[in-house]
Amino acid sequence: MPLKIIQIKDLSVKYGDIEALSKVSFEIEAGDYVGIVGPNGSGKSTLIKSVLGLIPFEGEILFQGESLSDFMLQKKVGYLPQKMSFIDQRFPATAKEIVVSGLYCRKKFPKRVTRDDYQTAWKIMETLGISGLADRSVGKLSGGQQQRVLLARALINAPQLLILDEPTVALDPQSRETFSLTIQKLNRENGVTILLVSHDAGSIGKYASKFLYLDRKVVFYGTFDKFCKSSEMTDYFGAEQHIICHRH
Repeated sequence: MPLKIIQIKDLSVKYGDIEALSKVSFEIEAGDYVGIVGPNGSGKSTLIKSVLGLIPFEGEILFQGESLSDFMLQKKVGYLPQKMSFIDQRFPATAKEIVVSGLYCRKKFPKRVTRDDYQTAWKIMETLGISGLADRSVGKLSGGQQQRVLLARALINAPQLLILDEPTVALDPQSRETFSLTIQKLNRENGVTILLVSHDAGSIGKYASKFLYLDRKVVFYGTFDKFCKSSEMTDYFGAEQHIICHRH
């Protein structure tokens, strides 16, 4: 039986009187690549914040049968948000220093970086094809290069689950494709379970093994092919379903 890495049961979130999520339930198996899509205001980022334990919620989120806090404390989750706003040309750090900083959370005071830490960072950067950027100022890298550096930072603790919140939204088309192929390779060749939020429903079908369409509740969860062949989804989306599936 496949290992369930995440079980979400009746997840609901309210901001005042506004219900952002309503009884959302789904499961993710180890090795899945789940793409989450939906319209603006559908609760995609709220779902990610709930999974990361950043906001209060009703319902239950289990990681391999453990509570959210226990799982997070074991550093089994890597997280990559949208393009970091703090990185500009004056940011005084090299790419390898940014990657190594991902280890700080598991270090005890005083948080000192060792030679072994830099060796670990180097290996991760080699895997992602960015070892040549190690000594370059991160503020002077392109948007695509910066995101791959931040991806290396998210991977340095060898997480079982990698969560990405619209990581390519600020990238040009070529950088977006390169980054997406890198994530796909991590999933298929390294076995990293992926949970990725995207604004592009059509493109996510090229990479993800499962497709979650969210609109404050789960509208559809399954493979992209099943979504495209579903008469129920045809009734729900109309012409939009054809547009999404045609782009795939």
